[in-house]
Amino acid sequence: MKKNILLIALSILAFSCKTDKKANQDIAENIEKEDVKTPFVWDAANVYFLLTDRFNNGDKANDVNYGRTKETAVLRGFEGGDLQGITQKIEDGYFTNLGINAIWMSPIVEQIHGATDEGTGNTYGFHGYWTKDWTNIDANLGTKEDLKNLVDAAHKKGIRVLLDAVINHTGPVTEQDPVWPSDWVRTEPQCQYDNYENTVTCTLVKNLPDIKTESNEAVELPPQLVEKWKAEGRYDEEVAELDAFFQATGHPRSPRFYIMKWLSDYITDFGIDGYRVDTVKHTEAFVWQEFKDVCDNAFAEFKQHNPNKVIDDNAFYLVGEVYNYGISAGTAFDFGDKKVNYFDDAFNSLINFEFKWNAAQQTYEEQFKTYDSLVHTNLKGYSVLNYLTSHDDGQPFDKNREKTYETATRLLLSPGAAQVYYGDESARDLTIEGTVGDATLRSFMNWNEIAQQQDLLIHWQKLGQFRRNHPSVGAGKHNMISVEPYLFNRSYTKGNFKDDVIIGIDIPKGKHTIDVSSVFNEASKIKDFYSGEILEVTNGKITIDTESNILLLENIK
Repeated sequence: MKKNILLIALSILAFSCKTDKKANQDIAENIEKEDVKTPFVWDAANVYFLLTDRFNNGDKANDVNYGRTKETAVLRGFEGGDLQGITQKIEDGYFTNLGINAIWMSPIVEQIHGATDEGTGNTYGFHGYWTKDWTNIDANLGTKEDLKNLVDAAHKKGIRVLLDAVINHTGPVTEQDPVWPSDWVRTEPQCQYDNYENTVTCTLVKNLPDIKTESNEAVELPPQLVEKWKAEGRYDEEVAELDAFFQATGHPRSPRFYIMKWLSDYITDFGIDGYRVDTVKHTEAFVWQEFKDVCDNAFAEFKQHNPNKVIDDNAFYLVGEVYNYGISAGTAFDFGDKKVNYFDDAFNSLINFEFKWNAAQQTYEEQFKTYDSLVHTNLKGYSVLNYLTSHDDGQPFDKNREKTYETATRLLLSPGAAQVYYGDESARDLTIEGTVGDATLRSFMNWNEIAQQQDLLIHWQKLGQFRRNHPSVGAGKHNMISVEPYLFNRSYTKGNFKDDVIIGIDIPKGKHTIDVSSVFNEASKIKDFYSGEILEVTNGKITIDTESNILLLENIK
């Protein structure tokens, strides 16, 4: 009897141990599932860049403001795009379907009211780079409520929002827009761009007053802003906020810190996730280190006051436009007489102006291997934002839209972050008749042609979604598997998260048996994301009969 009792006791103990063990396994699996949630990684971001005025018109009632009724040169006036229009496309799932996880909008602050001719015809500040008032959203683009709705809608879809920051200059002087005081701006000399000094301490073009960003001298508010704010009934509020900012930070009341305060308000008030910064090399490098501190503090304040709106633990993101910077330069930009590191304590990433030239001259493997090497060595801890089309680059990779599929494949499968320019995915025309200069790059989004570009759009969508789902594509280590067919692996690890994919480009159509044993385990279920076909690893290999020339292989476990 005692023996039976002992056996029963041991059985109960064994069952209890098994139960506890299984419970512990379940808990561990649940924790692991939580830990391995795909992280958002800025180094691998899929960024959609759009001109706010040229994307989608969500509110036709705001199309004309501030007396902007003069006739302009072709594509040099406001066209009606606005924040509401962008929000509509966010909510419709347009960006989600494209695999976009960050949207960069051209500047939305209030622009000069008048028009000016820089030699390219009568032009309004539709592009956003001619600031009149940093504290206000341009009425042609919408309201602060519209911006709040846009950011909230984007965050609900897991999409980050980048605004565009201009600290270097005000807008041009017109009859409606007087020059700012001389302690704020210089109006000469004009930049010559052949050394550091005459690239930084000068005006970019003739009529574009240059903010004295080097100055630490205290300045009063420009009288035109004082008059404007009083007329709008918000002078006391704006001044009180400025007083609080300068008291809290201890910064001098010099021009650059006023502007930094105004730009940081879009972080604390709306929770934007980052800034693309304009004309970086035309401003002293220390300014961007100061700007980073102001932005980081504002982002921390937003997170503290809005814990329910915090998406993740990513820091505030800064990507800089150092015109003509290329990835091969590493962290240094060469002015000829001086080299400057803009990454140091400032930018997470710089726009890579070299990418389009590499794309035109190198094979896929040559470019991928080079970029992999650079982002994991010279640029370790930083990244680049690659592009093939942009708003002010008159020599895009595919100006005549003859290589639209290659544009998507090359851009979205390269190491580094990717910048899709609005209309890349729909072959928007870049050769508009009657335009002068960069206006030809800035036509309204060709929504009316989307139906005729479905195959191209689907190609961008598949590659974009795969890139979004797999940080390894943009941030992982690159390893070529075979030359013919051209196959490579990307592998990324962060904490408990591990991501491995195999990608094939220019694969001949038909049946292929591919050795995937270096990446995927035996009996694993593998999906070709491009075709949707499910495969099983047998003897370290998969067999696929493909009708496309792209393979996007992922482990679906």
